[in-house]
Amino acid sequence: MQWLTIDGSYGEGGGQLSRYAVALAAITGRPLHLTGIRARRPKPGLMAQHLTALRAVARVAGGVLEGAELGSTEVHFRPGPIQGGHYHFEVGTAGSVVLVLQALLPVALKADGPIRLVLGGGTDVAMAPPLDYLRHVFLPWLTALGAEVRIESARHGYYPKGGGQLTVAVRPCHQFAPLVAETPGPLHAIRGRAHVTHLPPHIPERMAAATRQALTGFAPIQVEARVLDEAEGFGIGGALVLAAETEHGVVGAATVAQRGVPAERLGRAVGQALRADLEAGAALDEHAADQLLLYAAQARGRSLLTVRRVSLHAQTVLWLLEQFLPVRFRVEPWRGLQRIEVSHG
Repeated sequence: MQWLTIDGSYGEGGGQLSRYAVALAAITGRPLHLTGIRARRPKPGLMAQHLTALRAVARVAGGVLEGAELGSTEVHFRPGPIQGGHYHFEVGTAGSVVLVLQALLPVALKADGPIRLVLGGGTDVAMAPPLDYLRHVFLPWLTALGAEVRIESARHGYYPKGGGQLTVAVRPCHQFAPLVAETPGPLHAIRGRAHVTHLPPHIPERMAAATRQALTGFAPIQVEARVLDEAEGFGIGGALVLAAETEHGVVGAATVAQRGVPAERLGRAVGQALRADLEAGAALDEHAADQLLLYAAQARGRSLLTVRRVSLHAQTVLWLLEQFLPVRFRVEPWRGLQRIEVSHG
């Protein structure tokens, strides 16, 4: 097949574009020439978590990856057959294992047999979805599309040391159901967890209290505050994740603990973000939409989803998907929201 050249600086131009481009090349069997990787970032090129993701996809896909080193702005990737089995990948820093998994999951779901992934690094780090968001927001949506993905074990790890570990079992899914997320339906409950490791218990308690206050008027709300033990977490850090369970799905919001930022500010910001989505009537939060578009583009039949706004990440993903797949997207205002229609042709 002819090489497909993708400009890694297009749109949002970050690591997500590079990870998804290599994943889509593996899924479609299309040889990929990726240029301009993170070209407009202060430190252009591949960082540790991006490099781990690309090498992991290449290994699972039985492919040949050339030029992939720390700082690389250009790589060539020729995919092979996607093979089941056991795989272990280490980011080597506090780079996000959840972002690595974002690249690996769509590939693993197209394997010739079950896959077991062990990923080491950071689970709750800035600029990435926390582990509990993966568990309680993203994976329920993926299950609704027909995927079978199970987290077998997890240990939280934080910036700067990492030390977290995630073990995930994946069964092949060769045909996804359409994503139906146009209206959320009635709110059933809001659940969440504020956790820390090697920090005082008043910190998650304050995050949880501020979140409840920001969501006054919504009920019922259950936000657990926990200090993790040595088996559950490594290093110093924490996170707050909320999941609003509706009749037709789940809407999430999340943050990680940040040195120097009061717990109340973090809790209030997460609560306000969730409140804004619920009051607007969005069926998905924008971060879930960013991640689920890749699966909706592979589904049989038409998908519909609504969000408060279409992020630059999502706009970039829409463009990238059209480079690899016979898919069309229509984005239009709808009842104060943005509705994305995914069709095939």
